[in-house]
Parts: sequence; C-alpha cells; structure tokens
Amino acid sequence: MICYEYINDYIRKTIKKNEGFLAELEEFAKENHVPIVHPEVASLLRVIGLTLRPSRVLEVGTAIGYSAILFSTFLEPGGRIDTIDRYELMLEKARANVKKAGLQDVINIIEGDALEVLKCLEHKYDMIFLDAAKGQYPEFLPECLRLLRSGGLLISDNILYKGMVAKDELVVRRKKTIVKRLRNYLETICNTDELETSILPVGDGLAISFKK
Repeated sequence: MICYEYINDYIRKTIKKNEGFLAELEEFAKENHVPIVHPEVASLLRVIGLTLRPSRVLEVGTAIGYSAILFSTFLEPGGRIDTIDRYELMLEKARANVKKAGLQDVINIIEGDALEVLKCLEHKYDMIFLDAAKGQYPEFLPECLRLLRSGGLLISDNILYKGMVAKDELVVRRKKTIVKRLRNYLETICNTDELETSILPVGDGLAISFKK
C-alpha cells in the first residue's frame, strides 16, 4: 500500500464491486495469494477503457487472466487482446479462466519470455498494459513504443513499488536493483518527447502514458 490505509479502505468500500466471474477470480486470487490489480486500479482501468474503447490491447503479464478478462468488458466489438506470460502454472489457470469466460476468440494467450515475444509482434495496439517483471520495464519500453499506435495509451502498474521508488528509506536491500530500474523507467517515460505521462498514487502506483 502506498496510500493511507483508511483511504484505501474507504475507496474499496465505495467503488462498485465486480460481479460474476470477475468476482470469482478476485476471491480465488485472495485465497491463493495470486497478485492481481488492486480494486481501485481495476476501477480506473475500466473508466479509461470505456473512454478509449480500444480494438486491440496488449498485456505483458497474464497471471490468471484477470486483467485480460477485465479488459474484454470495454473492448470494441470484434476487438482482440494479446497477453504474454511464461509461467506454466499461471498459463494453465489463465487458459482455463478464459475458456470458462467464453473468451477464447477474444483473448490470445502467448507463452514465452515477454521481451522475446514483444520483438516478434507486429500489430499496432491502442492500449498496452505492463504488469510483469518490474525490473524489466526499461527493456520492455522500446518494443512497447514501437507497438503502440499514436494516440494510444501505455499503462504501467506497480510503478511506485510499495513506496520504495519514492523514498530511499523504504528500499529493501534485495530490491535495490528493481527500484533503480523503475526510477530510470519513470525518468524516461516522463521526459521523452514521444509520451505525455502522469503518475498516480493508486494501488501500488500507476503510470499512464499517452503516445503523441
């Protein structure tokens, strides 16, 4: 948590709760300690998605498929979501969840190392969601910019990393390299002429970048 706990509690009690299969996935993630986007981040992503109405979405970091299924709720009719992960246990669960949701024709799960997969993709995307290995964000960026269309959004999750990115005193020794790389990533996306970026203290930190 990077915000006051009472603020997070209030927001989570106030925002509309997901129903149906998304609610089932949230319960599964909670019971099995599987990381998915925070409720307030999911709510923000839905508002952004409903505004943008993307027809093509790329996600880096599938996990159990929660975010990809969330994205399908605001996808333009006939649209497509490509999502990348390399962990077989997560991929098995994600495939099962996508099938259960009846979204096999909408969500395309790609197995492999994200950086290698990104280099092989050629489609232009309206929205790219980064939620994989945080220390690799700087390496993902050039490929994401290549794949993101002008007017599209690059959304990067966990960007403040439990507050460690913002305050040296919070940095855990074994996380120093990840924190350094995230700081470099933020410095880049906030200062490149190609992007207009806002950093929000929502969830574990969210950066929203508009490609000019």
